[in-house]
Amino acid sequence: MLLHEKLKAYHLILASASPRRRQLLADCGLVFDVAAKFDCDESFPADMPVHEVAEYISQQKSRSYPQTLSENDILLTADTVVIVDDVILGKPADEQDAERMLRMLAGRSHKVITGVTIRMANSSHSFSVESGVKFRDLSDDEISYYIGEYRPFDKAGAYGIQEWIGYVAIEGIDGSFFNVMGLPVQKLYVELNKLL
Repeated sequence: MLLHEKLKAYHLILASASPRRRQLLADCGLVFDVAAKFDCDESFPADMPVHEVAEYISQQKSRSYPQTLSENDILLTADTVVIVDDVILGKPADEQDAERMLRMLAGRSHKVITGVTIRMANSSHSFSVESGVKFRDLSDDEISYYIGEYRPFDKAGAYGIQEWIGYVAIEGIDGSFFNVMGLPVQKLYVELNKLL
């Protein structure tokens, strides 16, 4: 039985404000509702290894969900981080911060890790997926144009792979493209299938 048929007996809830995550889930043919926005502390311990942060924050988001899950509810939460030189690049605070991040990424490789938590009434399962991304060198004009036109302030690392910069600047990807977009849908599909 296909996953979308199995899910007919369940209520899939995506707790994310990301339009990219919504698009990716919908493009997999899955029916889901988007949770109302809620507050979540997205801080993490200072001594936590950087590759564990995305999964930890996805768990924090899941625990912060304010509604009690019923027997047929499945809650999905996720967090994506960009890592260069063992430094996490979150969402940029402003244009200067976005410019700083893109200068750090230009001409180099970095990691994108998305952590996902799948929670049901009596169980919880988390995993993370890592992809490598290689940027070519970027000119000042290219960086300024991208920030001005695309306003990437809601994106980890100040870029969206599915936007202009992804087409013109990314030389290669090692791993899942969709993970870099914000949700490793292939792995999520497999994990949901296993759980059900």
